[in-house]
Amino acid sequence: MKVPSHEPEIVKNFLLKTLHLQGWKKTIDNFTLGEGVMPASFKVMYESFQKKEVLKADFGGSAIGRVAPVDSGFWWIILLRSYTKCTKDYTLAEQPEVQKGMKLILDLCLSDGFDTFPTLLCADGCSMIDRRMGVYGYPIEIQALFFFALRCAQQMLKEDTDSSKLIERIERRITALSYHIRNYYWLDFTQLNNIYRYKTEEYSHTAVNKFNVIPESIPDWVFDFMPLRGGYFIGNVSPARMDFRWFLVGNCIAILSSLATMAQTTAIMDLVEERWEDLIGEMPLKIAYPALEGYEWNIVTGCDPKNTRWSYHNGGSWPVLLWLLTAACIKAGRPQIAKRAIELVEQRLSKDAWPEYYDGKKGRYIGKQARKYQTWSISGYLVAKLMIENPSNLAMISLEEDKKIEKPRLTRSASWPCSR
Repeated sequence: MKVPSHEPEIVKNFLLKTLHLQGWKKTIDNFTLGEGVMPASFKVMYESFQKKEVLKADFGGSAIGRVAPVDSGFWWIILLRSYTKCTKDYTLAEQPEVQKGMKLILDLCLSDGFDTFPTLLCADGCSMIDRRMGVYGYPIEIQALFFFALRCAQQMLKEDTDSSKLIERIERRITALSYHIRNYYWLDFTQLNNIYRYKTEEYSHTAVNKFNVIPESIPDWVFDFMPLRGGYFIGNVSPARMDFRWFLVGNCIAILSSLATMAQTTAIMDLVEERWEDLIGEMPLKIAYPALEGYEWNIVTGCDPKNTRWSYHNGGSWPVLLWLLTAACIKAGRPQIAKRAIELVEQRLSKDAWPEYYDGKKGRYIGKQARKYQTWSISGYLVAKLMIENPSNLAMISLEEDKKIEKPRLTRSASWPCSR
C-alpha cells in the first residue's frame, strides 16, 4: 500500500519461503500431519554447520496445546491473491509449485468425511485464538477465512484438466457454506426472539430448530446486548450448541469476503455503533465479547492464567485488529466508524510503546503479559491509516459479492437497513 515506493518483492519472497516450508515432513509424536498444512510460524536461525541463516518452521508441535494451524493456509491463499491484485503479476500464481501448494491446502479442507455441514470441524486453539477458549467445533473465524480462501482460489487456480474437478468442488462448497453461515450463524433481535421461542426435540426435515438448541441455554447477557437495530454472526453453531459470543475477526472477514450480505454488513456496523463501549471501549478492539468469568472460565479455559477475564483472548483488546475493522467499515460505506477508532488508538498506542494487547472491560490497561514494540500492532495502525487516506487500497483485501450465490431469506425487521 506504500505509494510510490511499495515493495512487493518482500511479499513475493515471503509467499515462496513459506511455500517451501509447507513441503517439509511434518511429524509430531510419530504422527505425520497432512501434506498441505502451512506453518503456524517460523524462526530465523543461524546454522553454524552451513554458516548461514535458515528457517525453522513450527507446524503446531511447539505451540500451546500442540494444535496445528488451520488459518495459516487460508491467509497464504488470501495474501497470494492480494499480491496478484496489487502487482498484476500473474506469473507467481501460475508457477507449478504455487498451484500445487494451493491445491494441497484445499485438498485438506475439501476431503470427504462424515460431515453433514459444509463448515470445517476444528480443534480449540487452531487460529489467532491459540489457547483453550471454547472455540472448538465450527468457529466463525475459520469458516469466514475458509470462504474467503475458497473465493480467492477460484481466481488463482489455472483452469486446466487437472484443476477442473477441484474448481467444481470449490464452487459447490462456496454455495453450501454461504447458505449455512448466512442462515444459521446470523443473529439479530428478530432471530434471537425466534430462538427464544424454539420448540425442542423436533425430528425430520420439517424441523425449525434444526440443531435442537435448548432456549434455556441462551446466556442472559445476550438479551441485554442485542440492540433493536443491528446483528452479527455468532461464534459457533453445532448440534445442541450455539456460542453467542461476538468474535471480531470472523465478522470482519465475513464482510470483506462478501460472505455477509449487504443487509448483514449494515447490521454488523449498526451493532458496533450501538455497542461501542462494549466492543471498542477506550482502546480498540475487543477480540471477543463478553469475557468468560467464574465457573464458566474454570471449565472452558481450564483455569488458563493468561486468559483471565477481560485479558488476552478472553475479552482483551488488540490494536492489530484495527486494520480489519477499518477495511470492513470502508466496504460497508461507514468510514466514520473506523476514523473514530483510529483517533482512540492515536491517543495512546505510541505513548504506550505499541503493546500487543490491552486488558480491562474498556481496554484501559496495558496487558499484564503484553510484549511492547509489536510489529503487528504498528502495522495494524499503519494499514488502517493508508486505507482511510486511500480507500482504493481496499481492493487488495476485499472481494465483491458473487451474484450467483443465493441470498438467505431472512425476516429482518428492526435491523433492516433504512435510508440515511
